[in-house]
Amino acid sequence: MSQIRVTDLTFSYEGSFDPIFENVSFSIDTNWKLGFIGRNGKGKTSFLNLLLGKYPYSGTISTPAVFDYFPYPITARQLQLPAAEFIEALKSSCELWRVLRELNDLQEDAEVLYRPFATLSPGERTKLLLAILFSGENDFLLIDEPTNHLDQEAREIVKHYLSAKKGFILVSHDRDLLDACIDHVLVLNRRTIEVQSGNFSSWWENKRRKDQFATAENEKHLREISALRQAAARTAEWADQNERTKIGFDPVREHDRYINTRAYIGAKTKKLQSQVKQTEKRIHREIAEKEGLLADLEPPVDLKLRPLVHPKETLVQVRDYAVKYPDAAQPVFTGLTFCVQRGQRIALHGQNGCGKSTLLRRLLEKAGAVDTGVPVIESGSCETASGLILSYVSQDTSLLKGSISAFCSNHQLEESLFCAVLRQLDMERVQFCKPMEDYSEGQKKKVLLAASLLTPAHLYVWDEPLNYIDVFSRMQIEKLLLTYEPTMLFVEHDACFRERVATQIIEI
Repeated sequence: MSQIRVTDLTFSYEGSFDPIFENVSFSIDTNWKLGFIGRNGKGKTSFLNLLLGKYPYSGTISTPAVFDYFPYPITARQLQLPAAEFIEALKSSCELWRVLRELNDLQEDAEVLYRPFATLSPGERTKLLLAILFSGENDFLLIDEPTNHLDQEAREIVKHYLSAKKGFILVSHDRDLLDACIDHVLVLNRRTIEVQSGNFSSWWENKRRKDQFATAENEKHLREISALRQAAARTAEWADQNERTKIGFDPVREHDRYINTRAYIGAKTKKLQSQVKQTEKRIHREIAEKEGLLADLEPPVDLKLRPLVHPKETLVQVRDYAVKYPDAAQPVFTGLTFCVQRGQRIALHGQNGCGKSTLLRRLLEKAGAVDTGVPVIESGSCETASGLILSYVSQDTSLLKGSISAFCSNHQLEESLFCAVLRQLDMERVQFCKPMEDYSEGQKKKVLLAASLLTPAHLYVWDEPLNYIDVFSRMQIEKLLLTYEPTMLFVEHDACFRERVATQIIEI
C-alpha cells in the first residue's frame, strides 16, 4: 500500500482567469476503491490529467504509483483495426492472456479482440478497454465515466466487475454504480475538498446531516449577532445621552447636583462605551465563527417548467410498428405497440442498438420537429396528435459551437433567462464568456437541457439526457419532473432516475 499526497496544488488552464484548483491538499491510498464526486466543470477530469502529468501546475503531487487512464484514445487508423493488433500501443507490455482473462470476467467473448474496433458496440468497446486497463499489475487506475452510453445489461456487468477490483479512482455520476463499487469518496465541494470512507449513499447522508447542522448553526449565529447589535446600539445611545448631561445643569431642577458630579458622569459614560466595544468584539467573533459554515452547502434550487396541455388525451399512438434501414439485413425493431397518454412519463428500455433512438427520431419527424433526411422502410403505424409541439434533448453534443448569445438567437431563447437556468444548474458565470466547444461534456448537456426546459411543449422527448450530468443536477431534474409532471418519452440508463421518474417502462 502506498499513498498519493497532494500538497498546495494550484492549477488553471492557460489563458483562463478562473483557477480549477487553488492551494489544495489531501492524501489517498492506492489500494482504495475511490469514487470521485463533484459538479460538472469542477475539475475531476483535469485532476486525472494532472496525475498523468499532462499539464504544468504549482504545488506537489507525490506518489510511487504508476497511473493508467480509461478511456484510451483510439486513433482513426486504430478504429479500422482489430484491437489485438494495437493493444500494446494502448498499454505497454500488455499480455494477451491477461486481456482474455479480464474479458471472461466481463462476460464478453474473446472474438471482440479480432473484429475491427469501429464495428464494436459501445458496450463491447467499454468492456474491451476495461479489460486492457486491468490487465497490468500494480497500476493505479483512473477510470473516467465508464458507463455513459451503456445499456442496463452492460452497466450491470461493468458494475459487478468493478466491485471486485481495487486500486482505482472512479469518476461517475451513476449513484447505483458508486454505491456498488467504492469504499471511499473524494469530493470536490463548492469551496473545499474532502476525503471520506464509505460509498455514495453514506457520504450523501453525512452531507445532508452536515448541511442541516451548518444551516442551524448559521441561523443561531445570525440571531445572536442581531441581538448583540441591538444591545450595542442601546448601550451606545445611553452613553451618548449620558455624555450630553456632563456639561451644564439647571440648579433649580437639579438641586442635588454639584460641579464634581461631572467626573462621575464621565466615568459612567466611559464604562458604557467600554461595554459597546466589548459587544462589538463579540459580534466580530460571532461573524468569524459563522464564516465558512455554508461554504460547501449545495442549496437545492428549484427548476421550473412550462409544459403545454394538449386537448387530446392520446399524444402518440404506435401499433405493430417496425423500422428497417434500406441497406440493413434486419429491421431495427418490429411489432412495437404502445401509446403515450397526457401526463405519462414513459421510459424506453432495452439493449444498445435495439432502436430506442431510432424510434425517437421517427416521432420527431412525424411531428415535423426535425428532418433527419435518413430514408427508412416502415410498417405498421406511428401517429402523433395534430398540432403536437415537442421539446427534444439529443444524445449528441458535438454540434454545440460558438457563443451562448448565438445559440440563444438561433433557438429563439431569451438569453438572460437561459443563463439564469444554467446558473440554477450550477454553471459559473465565467463559462458564459467561453465558446461552447470548450465546455466539458456535462456542461454541454446542461445547455441542451436548459434549452428544452425553456421550450414550452406538449411532449418532452429526451434521449439519454443525463450522460455526464453531475448527481446534484440529476436530483434537481428529478424533483422538477415529479413536481410539474410533464408528458415525456425518454431513454435513460440511470436506474435510480428511471425508477423515480417513469410512470411506465416499455421494453424494446
